[in-house]
Amino acid sequence: MFVEIITPDRKVFSSEASVVTLPGVNGSFQILNDHAALVSTLQKGELTADKSVFQIEGGVVEVLNNRVLILVEGVN
Repeated sequence: MFVEIITPDRKVFSSEASVVTLPGVNGSFQILNDHAALVSTLQKGELTADKSVFQIEGGVVEVLNNRVLILVEGVN
């Protein structure tokens, strides 16, 4: 699946990934290939896309047709 992580001022990550782990407001969850359509809010925490790890400040994720768009407030 294609994954993009975008902040208000730049694109942080843009690549294919087989698994994405996200810090949801109700707990951590994973997105795998062919995941059902989803929109969810994210809290501050660790986001991983395969072996790439990011500390995010919160945001939202949209999953649709094997494309994962993650809009975050900031990345450390």
